Amino acid sequence: MHDKQLLKLLKQQQKILSKIALGQPLSEIGEEICLAIEDILEDKSAKCSILSLTGQNLFHCAAPSIDPKYCEIINGVEIGPSVGSCGTAAFRKSRVIVDDINSSPLWTDFKPIALKYGLESCWSTPIISTKSKVLGTFAVYHTKPRTPSEQDIELIDYFVHFSSIALEKDSNAYQLREVVKELKHSNDKFKAITEVMPDLVLILSEHGEYVDVYGDSEDLLYSSMIEMKGHNVNDILPAKDAQPIMAVIEKTLATNEIQVFEYELDVQKGHVVFEGRTASVEHYQSKNNSSRHVLWVARDITQRKFAEREIEKLAYYDPLTKLPNRRMLNERLDIAVEKIKRSGETGALLFLDIDDFKRLNDSLGHSSGDELLIEVTRRLGAITRKSDTLARLGGDEFVVLLEYIGDDNEQANIESSTVAQKINKVFDEEFKIGSLSFQISCSIGICLIEGSDITANNILKFADTAMYRSKAKGGNSFSFYDPQLQTLLDRKIELETEILKAIENEEFCAYFQPQVSTTGKIVGAEALIRWIHPIKGIISPCEFIPVAEQFGLIQRLQNVVLRDICKLLNSLNANLIDEDFKVSINISPSQFKSSSLKTELLNIIRHFNVSPTKITLEIIESMLAHDVEHTVQQMEELKSEGFTFSIDDFGTGYSCLTYLHAYPVKELKIDKSFIDRISDQESGLSIVKTIINLARNLKIEVIAEGVETEEQLNILKRCNIDSVQGYFFAKPMPMNEYIKWHKGF
Repeated sequence: MHDKQLLKLLKQQQKILSKIALGQPLSEIGEEICLAIEDILEDKSAKCSILSLTGQNLFHCAAPSIDPKYCEIINGVEIGPSVGSCGTAAFRKSRVIVDDINSSPLWTDFKPIALKYGLESCWSTPIISTKSKVLGTFAVYHTKPRTPSEQDIELIDYFVHFSSIALEKDSNAYQLREVVKELKHSNDKFKAITEVMPDLVLILSEHGEYVDVYGDSEDLLYSSMIEMKGHNVNDILPAKDAQPIMAVIEKTLATNEIQVFEYELDVQKGHVVFEGRTASVEHYQSKNNSSRHVLWVARDITQRKFAEREIEKLAYYDPLTKLPNRRMLNERLDIAVEKIKRSGETGALLFLDIDDFKRLNDSLGHSSGDELLIEVTRRLGAITRKSDTLARLGGDEFVVLLEYIGDDNEQANIESSTVAQKINKVFDEEFKIGSLSFQISCSIGICLIEGSDITANNILKFADTAMYRSKAKGGNSFSFYDPQLQTLLDRKIELETEILKAIENEEFCAYFQPQVSTTGKIVGAEALIRWIHPIKGIISPCEFIPVAEQFGLIQRLQNVVLRDICKLLNSLNANLIDEDFKVSINISPSQFKSSSLKTELLNIIRHFNVSPTKITLEIIESMLAHDVEHTVQQMEELKSEGFTFSIDDFGTGYSCLTYLHAYPVKELKIDKSFIDRISDQESGLSIVKTIINLARNLKIEVIAEGVETEEQLNILKRCNIDSVQGYFFAKPMPMNEYIKWHKGF
C-alpha cells in the first residue's frame, strides 16, 4: 500500500471511529465505510455494500453506490450453500470470491438480477463478532469480471474490522434497547396489573422493611403507602401482629419455598382476614445485591371466610335454633363412641320429643311453633354443660349427648336420670307465645354408651325406641332403652313398608256393619277398615292402625274408607234408604288435630257427589278433653258443612261432662264393654241407664254397639235406646254383601 493510500486510510479510520464512538446511526457509519474503501481501491468501478444478519436472513445496512432497486430485490435473502457471494459467505463463515458472476454456480439463481444492474464480480467477506458470531457480510462488486489482489484483500479486511465494530456495537445497543423496552413493558404491565388487582403486593427486606408497596387501594393497609415505604414492620404494626409477619419472612428466606397462610389485621378498612403468599426474591435492589427480599401478596378473603362460615352453619347447624344438626351430632357421636371404647368410660344419649307438639303447631301456626322451639332451646341450653352436645334433629326432636357420666353402669344410670329430671323440670314453667300461655312436656329416651360393640347408628336408634316407651306411658317422663322394644319398633317399621305397598296394591277396603233402630228400621251403618292381605288373609286393624297413626299413614287409609262409603251411598238408591240414613267413619286423634281434615273430607265426597249430611264422624271422648275452644271451633266448621258427630266408646275414657253440652254432638255410642255386662243390675245396666238419661237431658241420641243377644236387645229397648249395632243383626261385611243384606232385611 503506497503512502497516498495509507494517508487516505488513516484519515478515513479517524472519521469512521469518531462516528462509531459518537453512536451515529449504523446506516450512516456503513455508508462512510463503503465510500471510504471505494475511494481507496484503485479500481474506480468498485461498489461496496454492508449487510447485517438477522436470524437466517441478510438485510442491507449500506450500499451508497449500488442501484437501490437491486438492493431492494435481494434484501432479506436467506443464507445458504449457493446463495450468491454474500449468502454463501455468511453460511460458510468464510470469504467467497466470485470473479465472474456470469459463470459462477453460486449465482445461478441471482445472475440475471446482478447482470441487469451491471454487476459482474462480487467478493464477500463474513463480518464476525468478538464472540465468533456472524453479524453480516462485507461485499465489493465490480462492473466487470475481476480477481482481487493481496492488497485488495488486506484493505477489505481492514474495513471489515471497522464494520464488525459498528455492527457489534449496534447489535449490543439494539439488544440493550430491547431489554429496556421489555423491562419497561414488564413494569407497565406489572403496574397495570397491581392497580386493578384486588391484592396487595409488598416487597419487604429480610429485616422487615417495606421497600415497595403496590395496590390500587390503601384501605387494606395499616397506614398510607407513603408512611409505610422505608419503615419497618415492627415500627408500624402492633407487636402482636408484627411478630407473626417477621416469622413468615424468616421462614420464607430460610426454606426458599412459597409460603401460603392466613392472618388477620385491623386495617383502614376494618378487621380483615388475609390470605398471604410469600416467595424469596434475590437481587431486588441493584445497589445492594447482597440483601435478600420477600415478595408478599396479600388477598382480602374476609367475605370468603364469612361465606364459608355461613355454609358451615347450613351444613352443621339448625337454622332455626342455631343448634348442631343431625350431621354434626353424628360426627360428634362417632368421636365420642371411639373415645369411650378406648377409655372404658360410660356416656349417654338422651332423645327428647315434645309431647303433642304437632297439635300445638297446627293450631297455633308454624311461626308460633317456631317461637316455642326457640324457647325450648334456650331453656335446655341453660342446663347443659359446655362439654355436652345439645342438638336438634328436626321438628320437635332434640338430643343431648353426654360424653362422660361415670366409670360404670350404675353411676351412669344415676347421672343420666338426674339430667333427664332436670330436662323434664325445664317444662314445668309455662311457655308464653304472644298473649297465650301453654303447659307442655316432653318424653325422653335414654341410651347408655358403653362397651366395645357400640355404634353411633344403634345409639340413636335405641334412644329413639326408649323415647317411644316414654310416650306410651303418657309422656312427661323418661325411659331407658329396652332391647325388646327395639324388636317391636323394627316390626313396626317393617309393617309400615307393608302398609305402603298394600295401599298401592289396593288391599285395603271398607267393611260395613248396619245400625238398626229399636223399631226395626235400618238407620245407618258403620264403615270399618279392613286389610285383605293376599297371603295372610284379613289382618286385624288392631295390628296396623297404631302403626299407621305413628308413621302418618292414617289419613291415606281413612281416604280409602271414605271413598268406599261414597260408593256405597251411590249404590243404595232412594227406595232402600231415606234422608236420615247415615254412614259413620272413625276419625283418629291425629286426623282431628289436622288443619286439613275438612279439605280432605270435602274433596272426596264432592268427587262422588255425596252430601256431607250422609256422613257421621265418630270421635273418641278423650279427644274432647283438651283445648276445648279449638275443638269446638273445628267441630262447628264441619257441622256447618253438614257433617254430624258421634262420640265413640262413650264412658270408657275421660268423660268431660262439664263441657259435653258445648260440643255439637248428635249421638253417643255406648261401648261394648258395658253392653256385655248389661244383665248385671249394679254395674253394666246402671251405667247404661246413666248414659241414656244424660243423653236425653242433652237431647243427644244414643246407640249401643256390640249387641249380640236378644236379651241385650230387649233390655236396651226397655231403657229407651235409639238404635243398636252388633252381631245380633250382622257382622261387618264387604260392600257387595252389605248391599245384598240391606236389600233382604
